[in-house]
Amino acid sequence: MTVGTSLLLIAVGAILRFAVNDSIESVDLSVVGLILMIVGAVGLAIGLFVLNRARPSEVPAARDRDVPPRDRY
Repeated sequence: MTVGTSLLLIAVGAILRFAVNDSIESVDLSVVGLILMIVGAVGLAIGLFVLNRARPSEVPAARDRDVPPRDRY
């Protein structure tokens, strides 16, 4: 689940939880909104953790950047 999808789930869940007063027959939309917000928050936490882990932890040394490009021909 990506960060954007998680934010979408949180937004839709908040709308269902706080802005909708109706309920469908035997379905409480407030509870559905709460569940969507929880799932979105967990997905956001996992997504941010994975993105943070995927980044390189160290910057290449200056000598690596001073190497001239190779001739392609």
